[in-house]
Amino acid sequence: MDNQTEKMIIDKVLKELHQRGTIKNSENIIKDTIKSSIHSLETNDDLPVELESKEKIQIENPHNMEALKIMRSATPARIAVGRCGARQKTSTLLNFLADHAAAQDAVFMDVSDDFLEKNNLFKTVTVVVDKAEYLKRPELGKRLSEESKKMILEKCESGKQVQIIIVDGLSSTAIEANVADVLPALIQGLKSEGLSVGTPFFVKYGRVRVEDEIGMLLNCDVVVELVGERPGLVTAESMSSYMIYRPSSNTVEADRTVISNIHKGGTPPTEAGAHMATVVKKILENKASGIKLSQLIK
Repeated sequence: MDNQTEKMIIDKVLKELHQRGTIKNSENIIKDTIKSSIHSLETNDDLPVELESKEKIQIENPHNMEALKIMRSATPARIAVGRCGARQKTSTLLNFLADHAAAQDAVFMDVSDDFLEKNNLFKTVTVVVDKAEYLKRPELGKRLSEESKKMILEKCESGKQVQIIIVDGLSSTAIEANVADVLPALIQGLKSEGLSVGTPFFVKYGRVRVEDEIGMLLNCDVVVELVGERPGLVTAESMSSYMIYRPSSNTVEADRTVISNIHKGGTPPTEAGAHMATVVKKILENKASGIKLSQLIK
């Protein structure tokens, strides 16, 4: 309902009440009431809704409050939220809707050009045409467009030990929230180990397996992919790193080494970047990643 419609309803209701004698004020007082109501509508229309903290214990008169506080501090899950009759409380519902909206935004929004420019990342794209096709046809997200292949060969050196790629995946929010901290820590860690690093770049509409094609295209030893993970109702900012040694057309998912849950509430981005550099060194030393690497370093 727009403001104009609400103004008409308020005006009509007040006049009707005046005619019935329910409101005995003068015409000027009624006009003042209408004016005040309209002003309230206009000034409050764009005010943000303040949500109640999800950390709050909302169970009334709990048997053991201290136990609830300990459990609440141990998990981001929705516990100790109480209820209103057989239903959830309004604050719980509003928080749920807000988190659901954030998850949807993470999937449907694109990583901004400003972000890519600030982080010195050039943009490539898979054969996917648009977001709808990306979500319906996951297999297309592992293949680069011909134009992007040419761009990569022009801007990146082949034969580097490590090639870093940033892929939007299913959360653009995760990329923009974490890459600015992860990338410098990762590159610094790799270079401090004496490893050669290729020019990082961004892949739009990409899936995890796009790193296989890139690894073969650039003939690098290790591909490190930073990708936005499927958002949930706890966070829409979770990013993962998929690392693989010498990918090929025969690569399977067990060949990848993964560091997941990278975000401010999980593994801190800077710490994750430094840890990745250590893992990459082990991959190169053992010439293996994934399950094979785990078996070699037991």
